Amino acid sequence: MNQIKIVVFVCLGVLGIALPQAKADEWNQKTVFTFSAPVEIPGQVLLPGTYVFKLMDSQSDRHIVQVFNQRENHCYGTFLVIPDYRLKPAGKPIVTFEERAAGAPEAVKAWFYPGQNYGHEFVYPKVKAVELAKANNQPVASMPTELAANTTMPATTMQESHVVAMKQTPLKAQQPTEQEVEVADVFLLSPPPDSLPQTASSLPLVGLIGLLAFGAARLLRRAGANLI
Repeated sequence: MNQIKIVVFVCLGVLGIALPQAKADEWNQKTVFTFSAPVEIPGQVLLPGTYVFKLMDSQSDRHIVQVFNQRENHCYGTFLVIPDYRLKPAGKPIVTFEERAAGAPEAVKAWFYPGQNYGHEFVYPKVKAVELAKANNQPVASMPTELAANTTMPATTMQESHVVAMKQTPLKAQQPTEQEVEVADVFLLSPPPDSLPQTASSLPLVGLIGLLAFGAARLLRRAGANLI
């Protein structure tokens, strides 16, 4: 009987039906960064040290990110982010920066969880976004300046209404030319659904499944005969 169980398990695993083993860090993408110099996040500057970045809301098209100290007993702020894309996912956490004027702290642009093509690009208040766009000669996502206070609000006082306001606020993109455009005109806000290339045929996959099922049946019959 044990042989039969083992054979069935292996076949299901090959077909991709085995139950996934989810981890909490994969759900909220908890990432630990250590900075050797001050860095800027929307609304404030973080001193050199170790910080924890993680998703507060991993279900929304507009993700909400929170930044904590190393012990996670102090939240520095709650931030709105949009998707950022890398052609090749990295095997370790990555944080990217916006260039700043000499002597000014580097501003965090985005962070990526290991193995993910899509990371999280911070949305800055309009005034700061205009400054970063000109300094980096590239568009920067922005939100209304009046919502900047929400980003630095302590987690203990952050209410659902504040989170809803951040999700519903109209986003813009600040161009290096100081022109303001719709954020969807320059950023890919929704990752494309996973699919096979249009030129690919499903016949090889069907054939592979059939072959695996035939092999599994033969192994099951052999295992059953051995038990008689």
